[in-house]
Amino acid sequence: MHETVTLPDRNPVLRVMPMPADVNQSGDIFGGWVMAQVDIAGGVAAMKRARGRVATVAVNSFLFRQPISVGDVVSFYADIVKVGRTSITVDVQVFAERNPAQPVVVRVTEAIVTYVALNKDGSKREVPPE
Repeated sequence: MHETVTLPDRNPVLRVMPMPADVNQSGDIFGGWVMAQVDIAGGVAAMKRARGRVATVAVNSFLFRQPISVGDVVSFYADIVKVGRTSITVDVQVFAERNPAQPVVVRVTEAIVTYVALNKDGSKREVPPE
């Protein structure tokens, strides 16, 4: 059993409840579904910092700590950890709130994703100063 934690004391970038269509043959939520949501959450943080369009350029690390189930309320927290000339690296932490009768919060996934700032035509551009 994994350690119970508390949610960070701030609003998540994204909060979603997976549905039965999102499960694999074992009844757990597909890893690809989780990866897509992480990419969305990280992209929101990167887009705000870049003040415009971004694209995923690298998934630096991805760790699935615990499965996610239908009915879990999944919260995605994104923190910018590095800003380069054209790139923004984001740390995304994912928590699941389970069992509404006796609520439990667990950290289920963590990832580091790098985005590149883009112009409207899709070419790289510099990330503006803060």
